[in-house]
Amino acid sequence: MDENYIRERITQLRLKKGVSEYQMSYDLGHSRGYVYNISSGKALPPMKEFLAICDYFEMTPQQFFDEGTQNPELIQKAVEGMKRLDESDILMLLGIINRLLK
Repeated sequence: MDENYIRERITQLRLKKGVSEYQMSYDLGHSRGYVYNISSGKALPPMKEFLAICDYFEMTPQQFFDEGTQNPELIQKAVEGMKRLDESDILMLLGIINRLLK
C-alpha cells in the first residue's frame, strides 16, 4: 500500500458517492481543484484533511484502508444503529446474519 492507494481509494469512493471532484472540494470547504490535485498526484491530504475526507465518506480511517470491505459507509451506519440496540436485539441480528451467510 502506498500513496497511490490513497488517491485511488478517494477516487473510487467519490465515484461511488456520485460526486464530482469540484463538488467534493466544495463540500470539504476547499478550492475547486483541491480533490483534483489529490487525484492527479500533485498533493496528498494532510492528516486533518484525511480525517475530514473519511467523515465525508461516513467511514473510519480503518475502513478507508480496508480493501476487503465492499460498502464501508453502509457498514458504519449499521454499526452505529446497532450501538443503540439492547442485547436481545443484537443477538437476533447476529442470528439473521449467520443465517444469510449459510
